[in-house]
Amino acid sequence: MTTDKRKYLNPQTLATLANMQLRARMVVEGFIVGLHKSPYHGFSVEFAEHRAYGPGDNLRYLDWRLYGKTDRFYVKQFEEETNLKAHIMLDISRSMAYGSDEISKLQYGSYLSAALTYLLLRQQDAVGLTLFDTEIRTHIRPSSRPSMLNNILSHLENVTPGEETAIGNSLHHLADRINRRGLVIIISDMLDELDNILYGLKHFRHDRHEVLVFHVLDPREIDFDFDAQAKFKDMESGEVIATEPWHIQKDYQAAVKQFQSSLSMRCREQHVDYVPLTTDQSLDVALLAYLSKRHSAR
Repeated sequence: MTTDKRKYLNPQTLATLANMQLRARMVVEGFIVGLHKSPYHGFSVEFAEHRAYGPGDNLRYLDWRLYGKTDRFYVKQFEEETNLKAHIMLDISRSMAYGSDEISKLQYGSYLSAALTYLLLRQQDAVGLTLFDTEIRTHIRPSSRPSMLNNILSHLENVTPGEETAIGNSLHHLADRINRRGLVIIISDMLDELDNILYGLKHFRHDRHEVLVFHVLDPREIDFDFDAQAKFKDMESGEVIATEPWHIQKDYQAAVKQFQSSLSMRCREQHVDYVPLTTDQSLDVALLAYLSKRHSAR
């Protein structure tokens, strides 16, 4: 009996695997199996060598052998035409360590970063990794070399929560380091001032980068479903507030919804793709959003 790899899209199941490379591989393989069995059209995980023939393409680059196998016209692409440079930015600030269940936001973000790295390199694209909190802590420049997989996954395997959050500053600092247009993927709980976040996103868009934001929250950070009087401690400032959760639940939920709505709208105005995620969600939601953005960035 074969293993259903799609079950590893579940982050709780994924956490049982031994190492990050195995996790990344199982997520991607499960995702590809799911894609092939799904009604999604227009997506492919093989971008690097061919694309469909279109009017105006040079006939000398038609792949006649592939035509014989598929009865469709495809043209060969050159490396500079096909390769994408992707920059994965993972928020490692202290607030990302929160998790109401088995998976913290930082673990979820690490699994997503690992899966995206594996998928990008499989597509022969270049990928780099940036870890940040108040500033950039680790910066690995994009590369499509096979050795890049172990390099990035080893950093993700050992990632630990850092300091407070300063998303806007980190976005600006990375934008200043990138000298070629590419795809910027931001994975964060976005717990910062909205104007600071948007100012950083505008910097990327001004430089004509494609930008994809994964807004990762724990389910309890959205529903505030606590059933006893409690003390809540800010993981970054250390401030403690004692309250009865059911008294403020509706106001809290409304405030979170308003923040997500405002962030989504402001991203849309800047032509930035915004994808809200919770740590109990299957990772294929994020990977499909990535493929859609990857397709539009070609």
